[in-house]
Amino acid sequence: MASSLTKDSVRPDIGAEKTFFGHPRGLATLFMTEMWERFSYYGMRALLPLYLVAPSGLHMNAGTATAIYSVYVSLVYLLALPGGWVADRLLGPRRTVAVSGLIIMLGHLCLALPVSASFFVGLGLVAIGSGLLKANISTMVGHLYKGPDDARRDGGFTLFYIGINLGAFIAPLVIGTVGENVNWHFGFALAALGMALGLGQYLLGGRHLSEQSNVVPTPLTAEEKRSTLRKGLIWLVIAAVFYGVVGGTGHFTLNWALIPLTIIGLVIPIMVIARIRRDKDLDDSERSKVSAYIWFFVAAAVFWMIYDQGGSTLSIFADASAKNTIAGWNFPVSWYQSVNPVMIMALAPVFAWLWLWLNRRGKEPSTMVKFASGLVLVGASFFLFLAPLSIAEGGHKAAALWLVAIYFVQTVGELTLSPVGLSVTTKMAPKKYASQMMGVWFLAVTAGDSITALLSNPAIGGVNLDRMGFVGLEAVLAVVAGLAVWMYRKKVKAMMGSVN
Repeated sequence: MASSLTKDSVRPDIGAEKTFFGHPRGLATLFMTEMWERFSYYGMRALLPLYLVAPSGLHMNAGTATAIYSVYVSLVYLLALPGGWVADRLLGPRRTVAVSGLIIMLGHLCLALPVSASFFVGLGLVAIGSGLLKANISTMVGHLYKGPDDARRDGGFTLFYIGINLGAFIAPLVIGTVGENVNWHFGFALAALGMALGLGQYLLGGRHLSEQSNVVPTPLTAEEKRSTLRKGLIWLVIAAVFYGVVGGTGHFTLNWALIPLTIIGLVIPIMVIARIRRDKDLDDSERSKVSAYIWFFVAAAVFWMIYDQGGSTLSIFADASAKNTIAGWNFPVSWYQSVNPVMIMALAPVFAWLWLWLNRRGKEPSTMVKFASGLVLVGASFFLFLAPLSIAEGGHKAAALWLVAIYFVQTVGELTLSPVGLSVTTKMAPKKYASQMMGVWFLAVTAGDSITALLSNPAIGGVNLDRMGFVGLEAVLAVVAGLAVWMYRKKVKAMMGSVN
């Protein structure tokens, strides 16, 4: 596919070099790698909550299934931090992505085995591999261009972004259909095949990648390697002994893993931001910006707490209480997960044009106003959710268009908050933490999903999150948070300094 999309360049500075839509050939390799990785990730993710609750699957209750799903998603984003460290200190981005692809493929193969223990090992492997890949493949896209002033750079990332959403769109339609209608484990095996295709073309197309991607920026010294290995083994032994005792005495349950991971997902983001905020190397301006950034971080955590329930709470509700039909034709529940990526592809250019159009007229909303809008919109999506919930409580099946409308509102909210959050993170990052701050942004997803896991886990008093009272409470929380961001926008803007 990549070769069919390349053409001879007409740029005089690169002569007859073949390109990918006018971009370096390596972009085709990374585009396809990311597309297949997203195909495997989102296809499996679309099946995950349905498999957990299905009588033909693990037949869990909705609360436990939501907690597992949320912990899994939180881990993917949490592990992006050590993923970046592995590339920076040990392997370099190119080798790290190759290793991550292999780990992801092995994880999906474990999911394809009809054994419960193998299933949870597979989830762990996919989370580890996804974290390693997420932190590095975007960096490799940047390596293809001649610095930040290369005129093709923004367009290259736009093409790469299309690859992400293309894989996410196709995955539920293919993997979801096979998993729901044929066999759950065949669906997971298709996810493994997708990652194998992505890994294969990555290795074959590696010659087109930048040599910079092979470089280990700050390699560990011999002493640092010994220290890191020693600390890692100590923690591994502690965990092995602890869980060996728990399992040996017959007390082990799934919550012995879920609850600690939930707590870690809440504590680590707080610790990381607090450490950066207290760093004595920061000057007053940088420390003020970090204080302002906390507002954005908390707002994003609230947003993702609700938004990511589109793959768990909404999906489980659709499976049990929605008419999953169009003009009398039934479709798999997992297909709802294709609604967001196709809307992203359709609406992202519209929003990019809108912000530019408003900016030229001096009317573009500030970052704070955009964040407030995202929170209000995600809250509005859950107010909208109350309608199908009410229909279901009346003993009827809710129409599929209710759910499509919810996903639409959430997508609009995502476009006002997520890209803006990525941008403001790069603008407000202290020089010392210029690279690490993107990992901090991902930790907002970790925190939000960890809160969902905490609220839904029945073992610690959690509830099914598709209850009207709880959905209404979450909707109010998001809207109130949005209004708070809007009300304090001037105070936060003062702390942001020159950043708009």
